[in-house]
Amino acid sequence: MKAIEIIMIPVADQQKAKEFYVKLGFQIMVEAPMAHGQTWIQLGLPGQDTTISLASFHGIIMETDDIVNEIRELTSKGMEIGKIDETPWGRFAWLKDPDGNSLCLHQR
Repeated sequence: MKAIEIIMIPVADQQKAKEFYVKLGFQIMVEAPMAHGQTWIQLGLPGQDTTISLASFHGIIMETDDIVNEIRELTSKGMEIGKIDETPWGRFAWLKDPDGNSLCLHQR
Protein backbone atom coordinates (compact mmCIF):
# COMPACT_ATOMS: atom_id res chain seq x y z
CA MET A 1 0.00 0.00 0.00
CA LYS A 2 1.34 3.39 -0.81
CA ALA A 3 -1.22 5.91 0.46
CA ILE A 4 -4.55 6.48 2.15
CA GLU A 5 -6.60 7.64 -0.81
CA ILE A 6 -10.15 8.18 0.52
CA ILE A 7 -11.70 8.21 3.98
CA MET A 8 -15.39 7.39 3.75
CA ILE A 9 -17.46 9.26 6.33
CA PRO A 10 -20.97 8.02 7.11
CA VAL A 11 -23.54 10.80 6.85
CA ALA A 12 -27.33 10.91 7.21
CA ASP A 13 -27.86 13.66 4.62
CA GLN A 14 -25.23 13.95 1.88
CA GLN A 15 -26.30 17.41 0.72
CA LYS A 16 -26.20 18.92 4.22
CA ALA A 17 -22.85 17.26 4.86
CA LYS A 18 -21.52 18.50 1.50
CA GLU A 19 -22.55 22.08 2.36
CA PHE A 20 -20.79 21.78 5.75
CA TYR A 21 -17.52 20.49 4.29
CA VAL A 22 -17.52 23.07 1.48
CA LYS A 23 -17.94 25.84 4.10
CA LEU A 24 -15.06 24.24 6.00
CA GLY A 25 -12.82 24.71 2.94
CA PHE A 26 -13.12 21.38 1.10
CA GLN A 27 -13.57 21.36 -2.67
CA ILE A 28 -15.87 18.99 -4.55
CA MET A 29 -13.67 16.55 -6.48
CA VAL A 30 -16.42 14.22 -7.75
CA GLU A 31 -20.20 14.21 -7.52
CA ALA A 32 -21.61 11.42 -9.65
CA PRO A 33 -24.58 9.04 -9.68
CA MET A 34 -24.03 5.50 -8.44
CA ALA A 35 -26.10 2.34 -8.47
CA HIS A 36 -29.42 2.18 -6.61
CA GLY A 37 -30.03 5.95 -6.80
CA GLN A 38 -27.04 6.79 -4.61
CA THR A 39 -24.55 9.58 -5.26
CA TRP A 40 -20.77 9.44 -4.86
CA ILE A 41 -19.59 12.71 -3.31
CA GLN A 42 -15.85 13.08 -2.89
CA LEU A 43 -14.21 16.20 -1.46
CA GLY A 44 -10.64 17.27 -0.83
CA LEU A 45 -8.60 20.05 0.63
CA PRO A 46 -6.59 22.12 -1.87
CA GLY A 47 -3.16 20.65 -2.55
CA GLN A 48 -3.81 17.36 -0.69
CA ASP A 49 -3.97 13.85 -2.14
CA THR A 50 -6.16 12.23 0.54
CA THR A 51 -9.87 12.97 0.11
CA ILE A 52 -13.11 12.20 1.93
CA SER A 53 -16.30 10.64 0.59
CA LEU A 54 -19.72 11.28 2.10
CA ALA A 55 -21.18 7.80 2.25
CA SER A 56 -23.65 5.53 4.01
CA PHE A 57 -20.89 3.64 5.84
CA HIS A 58 -17.37 4.16 7.16
CA GLY A 59 -14.37 2.94 5.20
CA ILE A 60 -10.77 3.73 4.37
CA ILE A 61 -9.58 3.23 0.80
CA MET A 62 -5.86 2.62 0.38
CA GLU A 63 -4.06 2.92 -2.93
CA THR A 64 -1.84 0.12 -4.22
CA ASP A 65 0.06 -0.40 -7.46
CA ASP A 66 -0.47 -4.17 -7.48
CA ILE A 67 -3.69 -5.36 -5.84
CA VAL A 68 -3.09 -9.04 -6.59
CA ASN A 69 0.35 -9.02 -4.92
CA GLU A 70 -1.02 -6.96 -2.02
CA ILE A 71 -3.81 -9.49 -1.44
CA ARG A 72 -1.32 -12.36 -1.66
CA GLU A 73 0.89 -10.73 1.00
CA LEU A 74 -2.03 -9.94 3.33
CA THR A 75 -3.62 -13.39 3.04
CA SER A 76 -0.22 -14.95 3.85
CA LYS A 77 -0.48 -13.01 7.13
CA GLY A 78 -3.88 -14.59 7.85
CA MET A 79 -6.11 -11.75 6.67
CA GLU A 80 -9.36 -12.39 4.79
CA ILE A 81 -9.93 -10.20 1.75
CA GLY A 82 -12.97 -10.21 -0.53
CA LYS A 83 -12.86 -10.80 -4.25
CA ILE A 84 -11.48 -8.15 -6.56
CA ASP A 85 -14.21 -5.96 -8.06
CA GLU A 86 -13.40 -4.63 -11.53
CA THR A 87 -14.94 -1.18 -12.11
CA PRO A 88 -14.42 1.73 -14.52
CA TRP A 89 -12.60 3.48 -11.62
CA GLY A 90 -10.17 0.64 -10.96
CA ARG A 91 -9.90 -2.60 -9.04
CA PHE A 92 -11.18 -2.82 -5.45
CA ALA A 93 -10.96 -5.48 -2.73
CA TRP A 94 -12.56 -5.05 0.71
CA LEU A 95 -11.55 -6.36 4.12
CA LYS A 96 -12.43 -5.66 7.76
CA ASP A 97 -10.28 -4.98 10.78
CA PRO A 98 -10.87 -6.89 14.07
CA ASP A 99 -13.53 -4.31 15.09
CA GLY A 100 -15.47 -4.58 11.82
CA ASN A 101 -14.22 -1.34 10.24
CA SER A 102 -14.19 -1.49 6.44
CA LEU A 103 -10.90 -1.13 4.60
CA CYS A 104 -10.42 -1.28 0.87
CA LEU A 105 -7.48 -1.81 -1.46
CA HIS A 106 -7.69 0.19 -4.72
CA GLN A 107 -5.59 -0.16 -7.84
CA ARG A 108 -6.22 2.41 -10.54
